[in-house]
Formats: sequence, structure tokens, C-alpha cells
Amino acid sequence: MSKVKAYNLEGLNLRVSPFISSLGVFPPNSHEFLRLVNMDADLIGAKKKRPGYGTLLTSLGGTIDSLFDWHQQDGTTFNLYAASGGTLYYSSQGTGAWANCGNGTFTTGVNLGHAVHDGTLLMVGDGIINTRHTTNGTSFTDTSGAPKAIDFQEYQGRMYALGTSNNLTYATTGTATDWTTDSASITIPGAGKNLSLMKVANRLVATKNSGEMYRWDGYNLYDMSTVLGPTSQASVDQVENYAFYLNRWGVYSFNGDSPEIVSNPIKKQIYNDAGSAIQPGTFSNAYSEVHYYNYLLSVGTVTDDLTKETINNCVLNYDFQLNQWSNYDMGTQITAMESFRDNSGSQTLILGDNSGQCYTYGGTYTNDNGLPIQATMEMVFHGQEPAQDKKFNQLWLLFNPGCQAHVQVAVANTFTKEKLNWIDIGDVSDGYKEFRFPSATQGRLLFLKITETSRNARFVFYGYEIDYDLVVRR
Repeated sequence: MSKVKAYNLEGLNLRVSPFISSLGVFPPNSHEFLRLVNMDADLIGAKKKRPGYGTLLTSLGGTIDSLFDWHQQDGTTFNLYAASGGTLYYSSQGTGAWANCGNGTFTTGVNLGHAVHDGTLLMVGDGIINTRHTTNGTSFTDTSGAPKAIDFQEYQGRMYALGTSNNLTYATTGTATDWTTDSASITIPGAGKNLSLMKVANRLVATKNSGEMYRWDGYNLYDMSTVLGPTSQASVDQVENYAFYLNRWGVYSFNGDSPEIVSNPIKKQIYNDAGSAIQPGTFSNAYSEVHYYNYLLSVGTVTDDLTKETINNCVLNYDFQLNQWSNYDMGTQITAMESFRDNSGSQTLILGDNSGQCYTYGGTYTNDNGLPIQATMEMVFHGQEPAQDKKFNQLWLLFNPGCQAHVQVAVANTFTKEKLNWIDIGDVSDGYKEFRFPSATQGRLLFLKITETSRNARFVFYGYEIDYDLVVRR
């Protein structure tokens, strides 16, 4: 008789063969998932259903292309901004009704680059229309002498603008409106078009859509000898001193030295032989946001070629602290996100979709604007003996009391999902479930699937135990 305990639940892993990623192998009593949809690592070792979202303000009528905020120098006054249908809107304190920004016409379908100078000026550009700035937060002025730019950063007392003609231009020290007196332009060499401008490890890093990256320290420009830079300007965001972004080969972290891939566990959702992962056009416009220590990346609809399961309106969720991945299947197509400090001082995540509606994520929301959130966890157990028959005796599962999850098991000899015969194990609302397998339940593999679709609750799954016997054949 053998008993295995799994109370250190980890993240999604579609990269490692499920026949070598097993209970009893380092780390002890851990388990990764074949499917992990709409679940968070709220407690280390356990999984909790993600929260939902509800509407914020009125619809703007067209796809939300950008979301950002500007907290002004007094520390309390701020505006939330949304770009939709070629118009930039603002909401005072993130609660006032949307209003058109004066001279706020930009290009439809383009993410807006933006940066703040000295706390008193916000600069915005799309690389097509003239670069503009505002000091009052509501009305913009064309910035005389500034290049048309796609991204901006304040660095060493100067405002830098990444232009569309392979140039990185800086303004006169101490001002973002004088681009003549002490201004100069640096040529960004190499293949491709300028894409994004990051500030990491006290250096500026200019990237091109070819993946090339160049580091500027205020005096010299260095070729970083890589093609692993971002493919989408909107996919770049930072937590602590790390930037994260999407490349056609995966999601990378970057601390100013060399890019490092962090998405190996979900490689089959980034690209695969079936061509069903992130679609080619999405690599150039995927939108991301860091909320607390989670890097969220909206990538449309993806299907991995291992489980062959589809995630609609997929947001890839990377927990930076735990180095774990999961998937969010959102109730709408997310096209923009922004995490900011709201009026109450709480960190708040705002979502924008392809219909022009914005939403507040988290808090007490337990559904996606009225739509149920279907959470799914699926795993396979083989006891480090995938070729050996096993007689399965008992299964114990631990949830929170009141849990409305639906649990199924399937015993099989193959990994073919079409041949799985799922068996319901009954109610788990007490939080503790003991299931005795029917006599003579025998096979090489045990599949466990947990789903939940309630509109009004978030459940927690703490882990499980399996009792089984190896079947010796002579």
C-alpha cells in the first residue's frame, strides 16, 4: 500500500513531460498542473479562485487602446486616462465622468507612450501625431521642437523621447518643453524600427522591433548584442528592478544586463507546432500590466498542443515571487490594463476591453461583470511508475467549507483525453472529501479535474492524498 500527499501545489507546466514531473520527486509533496485556469496562489502551496470585475464609468464606444494615470506633485490630485477611437479621455480622481482632453486627438489603435517630468508635466505621443504635453492634466499642447515619439522616459533630469526615425532625443536639462537650447539626438543603429524605451538599473534601454536592445548611460550607447527584446511596446512593465515583456520566443525578464526567459512552463501557449498558440499579429500589440507582484499579459485566444484545451480571452498570469504561471479566461477581450493607487490609497487594477468599457478588477467582485468565472484545475498522477498498473483505493481532498467545486476523476492507461471516462466524486461543500474508488479500479494513470462556476464565491483548494497499490504482474 502506498500513500502520496500533495499539499504544495505549484503552477501550470506544459513544458515538462507529465511522466517525469511527479509527486515524490523534488520538491517533496509538490504538484504542477496540466490546466490551471482562473486560479491564484493566494496562499503558498494552495490555490484560490481569482476575483472578478465590475464596470467603471460609462463605455467609450470603441476599443480601449491605452490606460494610464498621472498623480500630480501635490500627491493627491490625479487623473485616470483612457485612449479610445483616436481620442484621449480623462477621469478626475478615477471617479469623475469621462471627459475629452483638450487637443487630445491621437491615432486609433495605437498604444500611447507617456512619461512624467518633475511631477508637474505629462508628455504623451503615438509616433504619428505631434508629441504633446499637459501641465493641468486636462488640456494638451503640441510640444514645440519635440520629435514625434512612441515612448518617453525621464532620466538624469532630462526628458528623453524615442522617435520613429531611429533616433533617441533628449530635451534641455530641467525642462520637458525646451528641445532646442541643450537638446541632442542619438542614433539607435541596427535593424528594425524603434519600439520601446525602458529605464532599468539606472540606465535607459532603447529597443527595436527586430529585438535589438541598446543601453544608454547618459554618455555612451552600448549594443547589448541580443535580439531578445520586446515585440510589443505595450507588453513592457516593471516590478522592483525587473522589466518583463513579450518576445516571439517567450516572456522575458530583464534587469539591465541580459534578457532571461521566464515562460518555459507555458512555451506551448507562446508558440507550438500546431500554430494554435499566440497568433502572429498579437506579438506586436499584446498589452501587459504589473499588479502587485503579478505580471499580467493579454494575448487573445490560445490553445496549447499538449492538452488541446482553449483559453478564450486569455491573460497569462506570472507570479514573480513564486515563479509560477496560470491562465485567466476573462469574460471579455482585455485590450488595456492599469494598476494605480486610487482615492482611498488602495492599489487598484483597471481593465479596458474591445467594446470601450472599463472595469475595476478584484475587491469583492466574484464574477466577470455578471458572467460566471469557470475555474479549472487538472493534473495527472502516476506515482513515478507510469508503465505500472495501480489499484486505486482512496482519495482525500481539502477545500474551504462551503466550496461549490465539482470534482471528477478518471483512471486510464493512456494520455488521450478523448478516452477518459470521468467519474463524479460527489459534494465537497464540507471542505473535506473522502472518496473510495469502486472495487477493482485499476489503471496506470489517475487524472483529477476540479471545476467551479459559481457567481458569488471564491473557493480555496489546499491539496489532496491518494492511497493506491502497485499491481505486480509476473
